[in-house]
Amino acid sequence: MTLPTLLAAAPPALPHSGGDGRLLVAVLLSIGAIVLLITRLKLHPFLALTLGSGLLAAVAGVPFDKLTTSFTTGFGATVSSVGLLIGLGAMLGKLLADSGGADIIADTVLGRSSRRMLPWSMALIAAVLGLPLFFEVGVVLLIPIVLLVARRGNLPLIRIGIPALAGLSVLHGLVPPHPGPLVAVDALKADLGVTLALGLLIAVPTLIVAGPLFARLAERWVGPLDLPAQVTPAESVQRDRSPSFGAVLATILLPVVLMLGKALADVVVDEPKALPQRVADFVGSPLTALLAAVLLGMLTLGRAAGFGKARISTTLEKSLAPIAGIVFIVGAGGGFKQTLIDVGVGNAVSAWSGKWHVSALLLGWLIAVLIRLATGSATVATITAAGIVSPLAAGLSTSHTALLVLAIGAGSLFFSHVNDAGFWLVKEYFGMTVGQTLKSWSVMETIISVVAIALIMPLSLLV
Repeated sequence: MTLPTLLAAAPPALPHSGGDGRLLVAVLLSIGAIVLLITRLKLHPFLALTLGSGLLAAVAGVPFDKLTTSFTTGFGATVSSVGLLIGLGAMLGKLLADSGGADIIADTVLGRSSRRMLPWSMALIAAVLGLPLFFEVGVVLLIPIVLLVARRGNLPLIRIGIPALAGLSVLHGLVPPHPGPLVAVDALKADLGVTLALGLLIAVPTLIVAGPLFARLAERWVGPLDLPAQVTPAESVQRDRSPSFGAVLATILLPVVLMLGKALADVVVDEPKALPQRVADFVGSPLTALLAAVLLGMLTLGRAAGFGKARISTTLEKSLAPIAGIVFIVGAGGGFKQTLIDVGVGNAVSAWSGKWHVSALLLGWLIAVLIRLATGSATVATITAAGIVSPLAAGLSTSHTALLVLAIGAGSLFFSHVNDAGFWLVKEYFGMTVGQTLKSWSVMETIISVVAIALIMPLSLLV
């Protein structure tokens, strides 16, 4: 698949006084400034992205009275579309954690697994729990389970831990409703249901390779690790009882089923304005699907765990505070993305890629890889790459636009190293050295990225 020049289809750029050379300098300086501010000066990514957007517009020659227009427009549009979904996802994750639903899923699956199948079971548990949970929350919930399984099964910690981490990371980078894929879906105007379906299709073989299969090799590279004496969840929650396995699983999968149902209706129903199509569009929209899951979770998770109305309300309230930073980072990323588009960077990329016949999927992956390596943030990499290549999506089919989202998500996971907070989180929880973490976690992330794009590229020839 090659790309045409899409200048006519792209939104009008803000006035600037330079050609492609000046735009290239502006992009390099702004991204370089963001990288330095985050990695060297330890500035919060929200502030770094905000300052980087201003530098981009200034160097590109945008009049001073226009400097903030693009950023605030992009910030508001992103928060209004993605911020609501992040909040609902956090509520569902908090209900799942506090009600004991995560423990129920783990205990049920592990109770039916043989010793040989334990790494595969951990990958499955992490993937299921990873659907509504942010990566960091998933790690905190899974670590006690990983240690317990390693002790009970008398298995090396890496053989159990790598499949669990891979399950969380694959879902985090490739499958909505996680923030990164959601932002890319919004920026590229991709169909969420199609992206979710294709994301799951790519995620399964990627997880198998990077999880249970790579764990055997990582175990030899890292060597034996001492199990920590005890690791407990960040917050101890008292419960009167626990929800059932079926109810927990149904609640977690509800938004996925509703969004996939919308995608199926788009294919099956010929009449776009027919009542079944309109119902599917409403019920399968991400806002409705996640809202339905939260409301159901208040009953199947909260009430089933013996929580009263006040307790459920408190749980939901506590879920929002930790995500404030994520929402502001995502919003600032949306502002930076809009600034990139409005100064004409997207148009220049479109013209360049059309001239040199570069695949949009490969280009999106490479840009995300470079930004991931520089900043350490998968979310920043996804947002920035989506902003740069967003004009290219205008000429793509629905399925290819969804694959572009996945390509960017795959690139955003490439080689986590010392500038990534997740690197240190894994290192400390598993008690590894920096070298051991590079040989296990960093290589695992790279395998996920490479395997995913290796699957995406041929799949683009078939859909």
